[in-house]
Amino acid sequence: MAGEAAAHGVDLIQVVALLGAGVLAVPLFRRLGLGSVLGYLAGGLVVGPYGLGLVSEPETILHAAELGVVMFLFIIGLEMEPAKLWSLRKQIFGLGIIQVAACGALLTAMGVLLGFAPVVAFVFGLGFVLTSTAIVMQVLGERGELALPSGQKMISILLLEDLAIVPLLAIVAILAPRGVEETLGERLFGIGLALGAIILLIFIGRRILNPFFSLLAKSKAREVMTAAALLVVLGAALLMQVSGLSMAMGAFLAGVLLSTSTFRHQLEADVEPFRGILLGLFFLAVGMSLDLATVASNWQIIAASVMAYMIAKAGMIYVIARLLRSSHVEALERAVLMAQGGEFAFVLFTQAATVGIIDAQTNAVFTATVIISMVLTPLAIMALDRLMPRRAPSMDGVEAPHDLSGRILIIGFGRFGQIASQPLLAMRHRISIIDNDTDMIRAASQFGFKVYYGDGTRLDVLHAAGADSIDAVLICVNDKEAGTRIAELFRDEFPLVKVVARAFDRGHAIALVKADVDYHIREVFESALTLGAATIRMLGATDEEADDVIAAVRDRDTQRFEAQVFGGITAGAGLLLSNAVEQAREQGVQAPDAPAEESRAAADA
Repeated sequence: MAGEAAAHGVDLIQVVALLGAGVLAVPLFRRLGLGSVLGYLAGGLVVGPYGLGLVSEPETILHAAELGVVMFLFIIGLEMEPAKLWSLRKQIFGLGIIQVAACGALLTAMGVLLGFAPVVAFVFGLGFVLTSTAIVMQVLGERGELALPSGQKMISILLLEDLAIVPLLAIVAILAPRGVEETLGERLFGIGLALGAIILLIFIGRRILNPFFSLLAKSKAREVMTAAALLVVLGAALLMQVSGLSMAMGAFLAGVLLSTSTFRHQLEADVEPFRGILLGLFFLAVGMSLDLATVASNWQIIAASVMAYMIAKAGMIYVIARLLRSSHVEALERAVLMAQGGEFAFVLFTQAATVGIIDAQTNAVFTATVIISMVLTPLAIMALDRLMPRRAPSMDGVEAPHDLSGRILIIGFGRFGQIASQPLLAMRHRISIIDNDTDMIRAASQFGFKVYYGDGTRLDVLHAAGADSIDAVLICVNDKEAGTRIAELFRDEFPLVKVVARAFDRGHAIALVKADVDYHIREVFESALTLGAATIRMLGATDEEADDVIAAVRDRDTQRFEAQVFGGITAGAGLLLSNAVEQAREQGVQAPDAPAEESRAAADA
């Protein structure tokens, strides 16, 4: 069967096996709290040649899947405007060079201590220095840390490591035992070719791409725009590859050049689906490449190498970070996240094997060491998250509440709280505001709002905010459980305060009613009714008809809500559906069949 499928050009068994591995393993591992990267790696190991054997050539898939890393860096480049990238130059060429050089020297010495020849130890150590861009970017993205200063430092180091692969490959060629060295002219030609490719890419990005996409946009063909986005990414990668640079760097540079383009968001939306699939395929291929036979026959040296290299590299990264004034938590997080080897190590080891520095067996051992380090990284991150306390937010420019004088307290000053405060300010009421988002507090201060830092679910914070002397509290937090908890605290501790609360949905509104709030409103209810009223007016209804319809909807919603409060959610959902059908029949309209999922969604609205 597999032979028949392959004869027609597509081996569907391998395609289905890869898709099945990702679809089954990733949700399972994320449900267990192990992360998507480890899920992909485990799935690849199961379906690969050293597992069930459903996929026989992981190397081919790995080469194709490297495009996922390329597209990932293109998207990162779109977020890096040239001015922002220039502001990171000290981190890229300062912090990056220091970390690569220090870790490379330490790991080379570690390899010599493990019994490798100095040249072999150098190749092994420098290969392990090149951190996995795919893993670090994926983890930073999942944790929402790509734009944080700590994340920006790691991205800067990764960019330098991507650049470092070029001189490292040249050094490997020089160290080749065959004694065949490039002439000075050949080296100058290679350098000139690389610089020419970069200049050409910059010229195309600044002068040609915007008019090119403007022309394509006029065609109104979405598939052409998608094809053009892929053409830009893969074309830039190919240009860098043929000039001796890395594909990832070409894609990143193309993204930077397009970061100020009016088509930036369209490009990101077009490339994102391919990036996600190919990046997942990359991790699957890495898992499939783990040769269990090699690991079993050389487990002592592999185990020793993995532990020694990861500990040594993490230790050096931590020391460098602390010397450069990073906090203990930030330094430790960077050390754990960047302690593994990466995908560019495979390129370096393959080149070293090609020129005769290492043999095939040593190449397999080195590759297995890097892969196992990549597999262990998500586990190490999980352990770090559980052992380390949650990072405290920066309190620069932020004050805690203490004996506030406002007669009205607003808890939560996001988009809802900001709008709710405006009528109060217009009536010259004295208000006090607390929130636990320090970034929002600093942003609000730029517009003249004094917001204090505090967690409204804590009774001591409420006392400090003067809750025992206020007239009313507005609970505007964007968290259902926190909002209910605050309402319950006011019911039990400050019963004379009028409590007005924002409800996330119908279920949350019921919880707030049971907490005895004086007034609540579902955050989308009024805007949804306004939208519906505007729609029927545009379709021909008079203002009087629209007002009557909206009044009827309000009345039915009140009945449904009361039924849910006193009769339970299920009864309310049934009443909701029956009333909707009844209303449609009264107006002579054939009501559509409502599936159970829709009735449950409506009951939650």
